[in-house]
Amino acid sequence: MAALTAPRPLRVAGSIRVPGDKSISHRALLLAALAEGESRVRDILPSADVQSTAGALRAMGVEVPELSPDFVVRGHGRLRAPAASLDCGNSGTTTRLLAGVVAGSGFSARFTGDASLSRRPMRRVQRPLEAMGARLEVEGERGDGLPMTVHGAPLHGIDWVSDTASAQVKSAILLAGVAAGVEVSVAEPARSRDHTERMLAARGARVEVDGLLVRLRGDARPLAPLDTTVPGDPSSAAFFAALAALANEGELLLTNVCVNPTRAGFLEVLRWMGAGVEEMDRRDEGGEPVATIRVRASGDLLRGAAVGGDVIPTMIDELPLLACLATRAAGETEIRDAAELRVKESDRITAVVDNLRAIGAEAEELPDGMRITGTRALLCGRVRTHGDHRLAMAFGILGALPGNEIEIDDPACVAVSYPGFWDDLKRVIA
Repeated sequence: MAALTAPRPLRVAGSIRVPGDKSISHRALLLAALAEGESRVRDILPSADVQSTAGALRAMGVEVPELSPDFVVRGHGRLRAPAASLDCGNSGTTTRLLAGVVAGSGFSARFTGDASLSRRPMRRVQRPLEAMGARLEVEGERGDGLPMTVHGAPLHGIDWVSDTASAQVKSAILLAGVAAGVEVSVAEPARSRDHTERMLAARGARVEVDGLLVRLRGDARPLAPLDTTVPGDPSSAAFFAALAALANEGELLLTNVCVNPTRAGFLEVLRWMGAGVEEMDRRDEGGEPVATIRVRASGDLLRGAAVGGDVIPTMIDELPLLACLATRAAGETEIRDAAELRVKESDRITAVVDNLRAIGAEAEELPDGMRITGTRALLCGRVRTHGDHRLAMAFGILGALPGNEIEIDDPACVAVSYPGFWDDLKRVIA
């Protein structure tokens, strides 16, 4: 690489209201569909993934209007069999959660998706749903992907012990229990996202949480309708928290962000690495803790960290971003216990490490994570996203640093979770 010149300092300023939380947006639609009556939904994320859930629910007879900042879903307590396959696009959440609903609803539905989703594992929901009495035909590559047909049946209750911490598997079982009116429990090795149990309880379901065990008591009554205001997505907010931490001057305010403890691991790791992160105006909205997050410029103070264990499920989607952040932190950052990254929209371990090396960073692939050594060298090159929105945004943050010249091969793929990402990025560093 040619001799380096000192880049100008990066200054950030202003405030951002990131889009609505993707996990809560999916669940707001699903639970409104299973409720009896009208549920008002505000500030939903109108992304491609959430549109997939809305489209699938419409195909099963639910009155879901065009997604907008404020609309009403009319639920009838139950869904009906679709006339055609349910196209889930790129959304694993749509597929796995609706698999549970269909299994408990007593009809059959075939699930399809794009090439990326079709490679994602489905046995993890097949096993518990078949143990409850449903039948699933998984037709995909290696017999563990889409297309998949779920044949619903009169289900019986189950006490399921999950070998991985997965909010999608847990939610599929809980929603199958809701749809069938039977008692279920799920025990996990670590705490996964708990939006489903929080939102079910808020709608009248009898949910009990005891450490790593969640139990849904059997109830034949439909859920009660409930108005929902979707808070900002912490995974989307993380990109701008990282940008502010990497900056030399200024601060950013991230308003109305969900700070659920099962989602807040990235903010905690930022603090470990020396960033100035503060929560303000913390409050509870619809069972979810919400706050404004202030992140101060900390670029020269950032240091590497060892990240693994119980914090991993609370920041699994932010790990590619952490790897990019680590290239500008002093010393070494090691990410372990994250083998789940290999079965996301892409194999995020291999993809992140390959891309870091392609732009001149020092990175090593581990079986369950990666190791990154910080550098002050300018990073330049082309990033292959494999259509993965998290990779595009993570490397987009790294590319925003002065002196770096990083080309993203598919910038439009951010529409899956954050359609306005590039515009917001330009605004806060203008």
